[in-house]
Amino acid sequence: MGGVGAAPARAFLRDMVSTHDRHVAYAELQAVSNFSFLRGASHADELVERAATLGLAAIGIADRNTLAGAVRAHVAAKAAGLRLLTGARLDLACGLSLLCYPRDRAAYGRLCRLLTLGQRRAAKGDCVLHLDDAMEHAEGQVLIALPPCSTDGDDGEPFEAALATLRRRHDGPLYLAAHMLYRGDDVSRLNRLAALAERHETPLVATNDVHYHARERRPLQDVLTAIRERTTVAQAGYRLAANAERHLKSGAEMARLFRGHEEAVARTLEIVELCTFSLDELAYEYPDEPVPAGTTPQQHLEALTWEGAERCYPGGIPAKVRRALVHELALIAELGYAPYFLTVYDIVRFAKSKDILCQGRGSAANSAVCYCLGITAVDPARIDLLFERFVSRERREPPDIDVDFEHERREEVIQYIYGRYGRARAGLAATVISYRGRSAARDVGKAMGLSEDTYGALADAARDLHHDGAVAVVRRLGEAGLDLADPLLRQTVALVGELIGFPRHLSQHVGGFVLTRGPLEEIVPIGNGAMKERTFVEWDKDDLEALGLMKVDVLGLGMLTCIRKAFELLAQHKGLHLTLASVPQDDPAVYDMLCRADTVGVFQIESRAQMNMLPRLRPRRFYDLVIEVAIVRPGP
Repeated sequence: MGGVGAAPARAFLRDMVSTHDRHVAYAELQAVSNFSFLRGASHADELVERAATLGLAAIGIADRNTLAGAVRAHVAAKAAGLRLLTGARLDLACGLSLLCYPRDRAAYGRLCRLLTLGQRRAAKGDCVLHLDDAMEHAEGQVLIALPPCSTDGDDGEPFEAALATLRRRHDGPLYLAAHMLYRGDDVSRLNRLAALAERHETPLVATNDVHYHARERRPLQDVLTAIRERTTVAQAGYRLAANAERHLKSGAEMARLFRGHEEAVARTLEIVELCTFSLDELAYEYPDEPVPAGTTPQQHLEALTWEGAERCYPGGIPAKVRRALVHELALIAELGYAPYFLTVYDIVRFAKSKDILCQGRGSAANSAVCYCLGITAVDPARIDLLFERFVSRERREPPDIDVDFEHERREEVIQYIYGRYGRARAGLAATVISYRGRSAARDVGKAMGLSEDTYGALADAARDLHHDGAVAVVRRLGEAGLDLADPLLRQTVALVGELIGFPRHLSQHVGGFVLTRGPLEEIVPIGNGAMKERTFVEWDKDDLEALGLMKVDVLGLGMLTCIRKAFELLAQHKGLHLTLASVPQDDPAVYDMLCRADTVGVFQIESRAQMNMLPRLRPRRFYDLVIEVAIVRPGP
């Protein structure tokens, strides 16, 4: 088509292809996110958004032996209006790999138990699973067997034997995956896989083994491979992917690739129809705290609160406090949070029974109920704070009570919680350790083969890249004598920018406990922490909040140890017995020191910024100090 009509003709063909793309129904079921650590080269939201743009019917994100990224994918899919299949890729010790997608809530619970089993028997960060384990938890699962790179030669017969075993032992849906290798023999290989699938009654299903959302992420995926293998991109050889085709593709493109086996593309929708489970089904149930016979958690909480109020105010409960308690207890009853308050009360009660000093922090201090239960030492009769900052009918967010304990004795409290609820119902939240400027620059620099001096200078220049921006990094690189006109350095800097924010590994939260009425391991997988006798779940505080799961923060504070020792010295030498609630708050000598910024070693007001502000605002009472701290550091 030359001459005058060429451009319109090309536009017409483009429109035809675009229309065709939108009408070929396909779901990508073999995708990993960057929570397949150092393997996936895209965030979950990037995969979801790209899948929606391509018009895919659904996407299945199955990270390697983990559900760590499942909540982020779920949140992104809901925002994009795209159907998501939540599952995991099971890499078994025998070398067999399976995609596992639960069909319903019960099957999801079995998948979580399976991953917990594999993680609890391994060191932190590892998961050891056997075929017997997978089969014991296979009820309700859709399994998709992943073949090796060929079905002939040395690896063909072992895989066929494994597939036959799977078919014999799993009476549920079992499929055989196929994806293009782009080696020149894809047609014959696809025919062999189709024949293998027919022999063992495991229908063939099309996938693309997606490791990144778009083709341009291929260089970053190479870098991740080099980091994982502790080598450089130049020396990684066959460990790198052979091409840049592991990105999401449209339905039309997948139909073209699987021409002659179109049923394998259509079968992806069959699997989507089978898998109805969504993370929205995780109906979280907070533990039922032991209450006296014949009473409810709310009634028990109210009884404890009024008993505490009479103890705190022996001369009579002030009208202001009484009104606050009535209001707070009514809102707690309406939102069903009584068991949560009873849990925190029980933990604090244990600590006090062992003479472990503790104190609630943050917005929990806004609560008269928390004061009367002994969770905080902030007297509502002496200060005006808004309870709705802590618990709000409009926000309907679960309460978040952070309690600090003496840092030297916090482990006693943590082990009490494990013993009280059992490890099947209690686990610490995770913390996602992500790449920042310095760590990304060092790892990428090594992978790209830069000298130690060069990637060290790059790490220094990129230390605050997420705050300073690229311009500041370029300036610092120039000051270090590095020339961004060098193509290798320029590409390295670009890759550093892409890697920042990627998860590097999971760690345990400093003290955020997730507690459940039923088995926690049926909601989220539980793994071993680095510290002995510590276990933690795979989701961090943001994931837990997104699903409405409540956590209790059991934190350690060195200053509480200092205060407890000071109380002991006062009692021993002065006969003065103080508690956090009875410490005089209006001693002029203390405020004279504060106004002089004489606060070295004083918690919350020892920073340079606080010491600079104190002489300007000159606090003369406790609430003045509250305002001063909040101006410099909102939150505490």
